[in-house]
Amino acid sequence: MKAIVVTDQAAGLAGMTLVERAAPQAAINDVVVQVHASGFVPTELTWPSTWTDRLDRDRTPSVPGHELAGIVTAIGYGTTGLSLGQRVFGLTDWYRDGTLAEYVAVEARNLAPLPGDVDFTVGASLPVSGLTAWQGLFQHGRLQAGQSVLVHGAAGAVGSMVAQLARETGAYVVGTGRAADRQTALDFGAHEFVDLEEDTLEDVGGVDLVFDVIGGEIQRRSAGLLREGGTLVTIVGPPETRPAEGLAIDFVVEADRAQLGEIVQRVRDGRLRTNIGTVAALDDAVATLNPTERRTGKTIIRVHR
Repeated sequence: MKAIVVTDQAAGLAGMTLVERAAPQAAINDVVVQVHASGFVPTELTWPSTWTDRLDRDRTPSVPGHELAGIVTAIGYGTTGLSLGQRVFGLTDWYRDGTLAEYVAVEARNLAPLPGDVDFTVGASLPVSGLTAWQGLFQHGRLQAGQSVLVHGAAGAVGSMVAQLARETGAYVVGTGRAADRQTALDFGAHEFVDLEEDTLEDVGGVDLVFDVIGGEIQRRSAGLLREGGTLVTIVGPPETRPAEGLAIDFVVEADRAQLGEIVQRVRDGRLRTNIGTVAALDDAVATLNPTERRTGKTIIRVHR
């Protein structure tokens, strides 16, 4: 099969190579999925799991990409809940070869059925962004109707999901980003927008929840905006500053079949729109994933058609 592999952490995205390699086999509780579309998070190449296994042993050449939508082509011993030929989408294990390939072996529990009226490209754009937004808002942030949420990167793949889900819940949403992101953030559900390069963040006032995808100085200043009992939720590592009157939580997104079902149902009935930016074929993936200009939205690689 064709696959994108990485071998040199120092080379980063530029070290990606399209190669031919053996297709995977289904282990116990696995399925093999013919990948029709794959999502990719650029920061994957900074994660230890891309380069080493759980015992810290080198596992390169490794296949990056951990979001997929495709069709089940093989089922491992003991696997239940999925069937041959079924359309699925989901999130693969960080420490296993990923989805920038024609086939991938995945634990069945990490996948959910993909309804026939949802395109593979859309399905592959949902797992990381949708689950990150869902878990950050509801599991870790305990968001309730009537609360206020400060969403950093509200025009991005994750932030746009956060903004939509928060607004659906009945929260007041303040989005942030660059000036060029204003209309996109508003279109995806923000009630108001803060230009982090021109506006004064502190003018936002007290909020109940900060959803941070930036870290650093912006995270530190945001912690000071929380009301008593508020929560700072971040996906960029342990917070450098703890809120004086609230909680700070960093988390790593986890696969969850039930949550994927909730997310895709919202896509089907029009309550949730995915934020897809660039779509390219696997043969063009190396160039596509090494952009020469800033992009917003999710980059999707189409593998099988």
